[in-house]
Amino acid sequence: MSFAENLKKLPGISHLAAINLLDGEGNVVAAIENKAGSQGSLAVYNHLAQTYGSINLEAAKKGMEIFAEHTEDERANPGKHPNIARLIAIEQGAPALRVKHVFAV
Repeated sequence: MSFAENLKKLPGISHLAAINLLDGEGNVVAAIENKAGSQGSLAVYNHLAQTYGSINLEAAKKGMEIFAEHTEDERANPGKHPNIARLIAIEQGAPALRVKHVFAV
């Protein structure tokens, strides 16, 4: 399935302003905001956090599956899709990331 088709199956994100990704020490290493251009990534990371509790190896593999054709595009063009590159790094042994939801007011 395509990313667009997969996206339709994920939970809504209207309640979120952003998701912060935290390293092992609790430092924010990335933020994915609820704005045009990153809403798809926000939906994927929200789903992964709800399903797996963190962005661990299993979550990274599922996320790359959900991103579908964009995962292949990132592999062919490293750095083009930073939110997918992060999942690939975890697949290759980078530490898991904790997720902190930032709720919309």
